[in-house]
Amino acid sequence: MKRKTRNRILLTTLLVTAAVVLIGGTAALILTAGTWKVKLKESQEKVCNKGWECSGSKYCCNDTITDFFKVYQFENLFAKRNSPVAHAVGFWDYQAFIIAAALFEPLGFCTTGGKQMQMMELCAFLGHVGAKTSCGYGVATGGPTAWGLCYNHEMSPDQGYCDKTNLQYPCVEGVDYYGRGAIPVYWNYNYGAAGEGIHEDLLHHPEYLEQNATIAFMAAMWRWMTPMKKKQPSAHDVFVGNWKPTKNDTLGKRLPGFGATMNVLYGDQICGKGYADSMNVIISHYQYYLDLMGVGREHSGDNRDCAEQAAFNPSYKPDDQQQQTS
Repeated sequence: MKRKTRNRILLTTLLVTAAVVLIGGTAALILTAGTWKVKLKESQEKVCNKGWECSGSKYCCNDTITDFFKVYQFENLFAKRNSPVAHAVGFWDYQAFIIAAALFEPLGFCTTGGKQMQMMELCAFLGHVGAKTSCGYGVATGGPTAWGLCYNHEMSPDQGYCDKTNLQYPCVEGVDYYGRGAIPVYWNYNYGAAGEGIHEDLLHHPEYLEQNATIAFMAAMWRWMTPMKKKQPSAHDVFVGNWKPTKNDTLGKRLPGFGATMNVLYGDQICGKGYADSMNVIISHYQYYLDLMGVGREHSGDNRDCAEQAAFNPSYKPDDQQQQTS
């Protein structure tokens, strides 16, 4: 082989496999064929700052929530929350929601995709909130979907929701862990995890979720944005398209869309039970809010229900499942 050709091959090999260490710098780039393109793309990714609401993130380059969701719209969505018969009069307000959202907008909460997707995610999240805090019923004034944010805590808890077997978040003596918040939190281990997520001591002070609306919204948004187990998606992920179903997901009829958000948040408490009222009422709130926001329920997306979905985290044991399927 000619020396010139051999040198050219040697040089090419070295360029592909060479390790360039930036001594005294902040990074060591391994220049393989794949990682160079990745590092270059990351270095060129645009980051935007929009003040207190959203800063230091690519998601802040999109509209922020206050660009498309105003006080009057919040009042319209939750029109009956301060009615005399409501149970949390004066508690929930727009300002508390926006302050809480500012912590999660840089992570993509209602700032992912185009404006329509952003508004759809807002309505999806609030659809859960409205359904879980509603005191509406079939013949209620304004209809059952007009009564979201009527509650901020469980009215007549029949237990303290203390799991004494959980050592990571042990129950605090004299503290009850009944449902509180915008997407109600139950059990000591859920209060402990949410508290760590939002940097509030909810394990010792679960009452914060019924005393401070900002913290209550923060806990709900943290739950929306956070996977409960490794290698599982968050409700945010399954809604905005960040999640790609595996073969097992497809076999379990788990597909991206609003239906999967119910699966992530509630599992087989709601999903896999056919078209039950507990599921339908959440879908109704989501679609009602889409209409009020001017998006329209016709844009509520595919896979809106979880009627036939297998739970991401079944509440029954594997041997129970085997007995059921045998």
